[in-house]
Amino acid sequence: MAKGLEFGKNSAMVDPKELMQKLVSLCKRRGFIFQSSEVYGGLNSCYDYGPLGTELKNNLKRRWMESMTRDFEDIEPLDSSILMHPKIWEASGHVANFTDPLVDCKTCKARFRADQLETSSCGQKPSKSPKNCGGELTAPRMFNLMFKTFMGPVEDSSAVVYLRPETAQGIYVNFLNVMNTSRQKIPLGIAQIGKAFRNEITPGNFVFRMREFEQMEMQYFVKPGTDSEQFERWKEIRLNWHLENGLKKEKLRFHQHGPNELAHYAKAAFDIQYEFPFGWQEIEGIHNRSDFDLKQHEQHSGKKLSVFDEATKSAFVPFIIETSVGCDRSLLTLLVDAYDEETVAGDEEGPRVVLRFHPRIAPLKACIFPLTKKEGQPERAQKIFDEIKKHWRVQMDESGSIGKRYRRADEAGAPFCMTVDQEAGSVTIRDRDSMKQERVGDTQVLEYLKKRINL
Repeated sequence: MAKGLEFGKNSAMVDPKELMQKLVSLCKRRGFIFQSSEVYGGLNSCYDYGPLGTELKNNLKRRWMESMTRDFEDIEPLDSSILMHPKIWEASGHVANFTDPLVDCKTCKARFRADQLETSSCGQKPSKSPKNCGGELTAPRMFNLMFKTFMGPVEDSSAVVYLRPETAQGIYVNFLNVMNTSRQKIPLGIAQIGKAFRNEITPGNFVFRMREFEQMEMQYFVKPGTDSEQFERWKEIRLNWHLENGLKKEKLRFHQHGPNELAHYAKAAFDIQYEFPFGWQEIEGIHNRSDFDLKQHEQHSGKKLSVFDEATKSAFVPFIIETSVGCDRSLLTLLVDAYDEETVAGDEEGPRVVLRFHPRIAPLKACIFPLTKKEGQPERAQKIFDEIKKHWRVQMDESGSIGKRYRRADEAGAPFCMTVDQEAGSVTIRDRDSMKQERVGDTQVLEYLKKRINL
């Protein structure tokens, strides 16, 4: 696929103000995302992935990990523990610095981030911000975002552990383990996908900001002095990855962190932002973390995390180039970018709702429709289904009119629909985006899909 190739543009008939509401409804209707604990009234900002959502998320994670560990020979995978020694979070600065300023409204009892009052809504007067609603706010106090729990039978200060707020620290403390066992040298990348937890004060915008989320992070360890060049290299690599997933180029941009935005560990930082219906927001961060993290862990653990350079006969602590993408945010980006509505001539059921996923990412690759239950059509359809399902997730749909079946497939984002009819030996395959149809032999369907899916 050419970089930036588009699989469909959001129609002008989709009002950006209504897009998120429509998308949330579609996600529940088609089994992408459900409200967590819904039968008990739901749990705020926690979500469950349904059958299609799970498949889409797995496709995304698989593509990310393969793009790291197969496309690059110097990147190794890792899966570190969610629970780690609490001193790790002291060394990283999370215990002391991982905080947000919190204020309470004495009138409506709602809580807000003190640095986001202008963009927040009053609990009793949603059209006004907490600064303009007339309610009295408390003085700001710092609120640590880490979830705290206890390990062992006694709940005291000696048993405190944290649910990790990021996956990166598990990579740093395993840096030498991975390098030595994989027999790699610097530069070396370590890639990891895993859960992280943040007790956000103001989560929201569907799965964009949640308290339990998944990260896809790669930490690239380099020799000091080469870090700036590697930083620019990874900026380009990561932007191209999103384009190759089918995202629209005009919807993506870089945002550079200014001096007041830089994290305490960062030498330089850029965000890849996407234009959501609620504005430009970060979907991935690329950071030059310098040697801060490894030196902090050296100091707090008492263990050397330096590397010996045979050429110069000297040791150095590597600099780290970080690429960190939120898996849930990336999935939401794909859904927003893919959502489309269009009017089809002669269709009386209203606008056609379609998710125009890139075929490689789409949770369903094809839907198979036997036209009738006669003339061996169900049996032929089942035979084709059995052959294709060995390679991708596909779906058989035998109920309702062909038009309704097409509608269901379009909402699920299936790039291809095939109808098995009375014409023996071949099927009609309809392309989701162009809606063009062509006849393909029963025995040629698999090869046809392989070529079209791996554009």
